Amino acid sequence: MEEKKLDINSIIGFLLIGAILLYMLWQNQPTPEELALQEEAKQDQLASEAANKSAVALTINELPNQPINDSLQLASFKNKIGDFAYALTLPSATSNITSFENEVLALKIDNKGGFISEVKLKSFVNHDSVPVYLIKDGSSVFNLNFATSDNRTLNSSELYFQPTLTSSGDNQVLSMRLKVSETQFLEYRYELKPDNYMLGFSVRSQGLSSVLNTSQEVQLDWKFKAHRQDQSVSFENRYTRLTYQHEGDKVNKLSQTGDDDEIESDLAWISFRQHFFSSILVPEVPFKSADLKSFNLVNDETVDTLFTKRYEVSLPLSFSGGELTHNMSIYYGPTYDDILKQYDQNLEASIPFGWGIFGWINKAVFSPLYAWLTNYLSYGIAIIVMTIMVKIVLSFVQYKQFLSQAKMKILKPELDAIREKHKNNKMKVQQETMALQNKAGASPLSGCLPGMLQLPVFYALFMFFPIAFELRQKPFLWVDDLSSYDSIAELPFNIPFYGDHISLFPILASIAIFFYMKMTTGQQMATQPTQEGMPDMAKMMKYMIYLSPIMMLFFFNNYASGLSLYYFISNLISIGIMLVIKNYIIDEDKVLAKIQVSKAKPKKQNRFQKKMADIMAQAEEQKALQEKRKK
Repeated sequence: MEEKKLDINSIIGFLLIGAILLYMLWQNQPTPEELALQEEAKQDQLASEAANKSAVALTINELPNQPINDSLQLASFKNKIGDFAYALTLPSATSNITSFENEVLALKIDNKGGFISEVKLKSFVNHDSVPVYLIKDGSSVFNLNFATSDNRTLNSSELYFQPTLTSSGDNQVLSMRLKVSETQFLEYRYELKPDNYMLGFSVRSQGLSSVLNTSQEVQLDWKFKAHRQDQSVSFENRYTRLTYQHEGDKVNKLSQTGDDDEIESDLAWISFRQHFFSSILVPEVPFKSADLKSFNLVNDETVDTLFTKRYEVSLPLSFSGGELTHNMSIYYGPTYDDILKQYDQNLEASIPFGWGIFGWINKAVFSPLYAWLTNYLSYGIAIIVMTIMVKIVLSFVQYKQFLSQAKMKILKPELDAIREKHKNNKMKVQQETMALQNKAGASPLSGCLPGMLQLPVFYALFMFFPIAFELRQKPFLWVDDLSSYDSIAELPFNIPFYGDHISLFPILASIAIFFYMKMTTGQQMATQPTQEGMPDMAKMMKYMIYLSPIMMLFFFNNYASGLSLYYFISNLISIGIMLVIKNYIIDEDKVLAKIQVSKAKPKKQNRFQKKMADIMAQAEEQKALQEKRKK
């Protein structure tokens, strides 16, 4: 059979055909005018599709500002929002406000959207003596995004609800109904109990199984901007966070400083915390999932002074039996441990007491102790008394530290002699140093370990004072508010990282820290061995004496004055305890005599010391063997 091959004539033919096709495509390409017509037709088609699906949300300007009586106008709106146009014919189809309140809350509900447009806490004022508003001037938007059976997508925040305010015993009940007819509606039901920060809230539908697309979940979206309430917006912003409990008893938070988002499941509650105040959404049955977002609004504290953070949550609500039925509660009130515990929902876990052992110390010790002291003392004096109590309990730690330093100071000449004798053999130096310290009953670790016990207490109190609600707007001496900074002078300019004011307690605390560090650093340097490199160490420790107070001064200038008061008193007491221990309790001659007696007695090594000695001995043997091989 003859093999078929592609000859040169065939190749030329294919190339000519390809060239002709390309020329025809070029000749038939649309003109700019034709392209414009095509684009216009495409846009018309997209607009037509969007209109058919009714996916374009209404805007405020599209809604009537009064009830509709004209049949043509009603037909126009019915074409846009379907059966829900009935709500526009009712007297409530205007932005009227329904107000109801109890002893602690004053609430306003707008017909438009049917949700809370204003929340005032009646017992509190902000740093400017203005009532505390958690919601005001459009800072909160609550919306249900739902699909209808005729392929429309609507937003409850853009439609009008009809209010009905009644009473049930001592409780006030407000029903906000988005009506399709007199017997078909979507309802927000609010129930306000006397003298209570928890507002009952439920979302339900009646007779809408044929109106709503029940195969799609309703999306609950809540956007919330946190109003600035404290004197320092940057300090308040550190303690303003979206916190939530999920998957049983897990409690997590979004970012403290930047923007953040998470998708979580099985949420028991969601807290929009604003430092000393919170708005908490608590479902009767945990939300099966949630999209949580937090945005930082304080990029420049000299400009961004109205809000601290913006929160956004999206929650799917499912249908049951063709209807919506979701019962919830909303807490609007102080972020105060004693009040939050009353609701038995673990809402107090939203307070940042600290993690692990630090939070346990605050919740089990310092919070109840301080609350008890304030029953009998002013809030400033209570801080001083609590500080004294803490320092007395921890005074044995300072005693152990100082005793260890005294022993090391006495042994310093012998330790220097060991280093001089074996200056070319570091392993030998370590062996003989450990042996001497073991015989004398002195060790650097005996001073470090007791000091470590202070760290949990130190950090716990660092977390406690900024979140202690009891301190809010409580005066002491020249301080107007122990939960905020104690400005004694306003600066005509802003110093980076410091601020535009001068706080006195941080200055006093910095001075006390300077003298305390000068005393302790001098004592530590007296125990350090004489060896190469130690002058550099001494220089670094000397710098720290001056650097630490300066850092304290800058860091705490905008912090709660109650915390600075604690550090000031704490360091004063530490200085006093150290002077008493040094001059009246520890006698270096007696310590030396005890060391000599201890050195004379045979000292049995514990397991750790024996193991360390064995390791060093083995290392010494290996080194000697290596040197022998080299020779």
